[in-house]
Amino acid sequence: MTVQTNTRSDEVYLSRAIDIATQNVREQGGPFGALIVTADGQEFEGVNRVTASLDPTAHAEVSAIRAACSATESFDLSGAVLYTSCEPCPMCLASSLWARLDRIVFAANRGDAADAGFDDAAFYRFFDEPDVRQSMLPVSFIPLDDPTRTAPFIEWGNTASRIEY
Repeated sequence: MTVQTNTRSDEVYLSRAIDIATQNVREQGGPFGALIVTADGQEFEGVNRVTASLDPTAHAEVSAIRAACSATESFDLSGAVLYTSCEPCPMCLASSLWARLDRIVFAANRGDAADAGFDDAAFYRFFDEPDVRQSMLPVSFIPLDDPTRTAPFIEWGNTASRIEY
């Protein structure tokens, strides 16, 4: 984990993410909140609504990314910073990479989350330890013959109206 020198505005935005998370708990949501600040200063909040929406992907960070992308009408959030009340899980990290965020700044770490009953350690281990991966969620590659397995990519390459991402 990298600890870097942050600006005063980082601290202000991070405090807001913590406040968003705390308020979400008061409204029967999970203890996670996020704030995306775009390069031009627009702000988009997200809260954890996993249990409220019965959606395991409704993490605060993903919710903030969805809000920012919808409002900016872009799937590319280059230049934006994600402030989040807790260290992002692997899904939220991957979502942040796909959104092309410039930075992530978080307050509580994965250990703090584990102490509160949110132990994502197994998910981090899934990517690091092949034995854990096979026992948690077996993932199999079936090498179908070409062009069957690559047909969607061939079609993509032949589609002039595609939008690269």
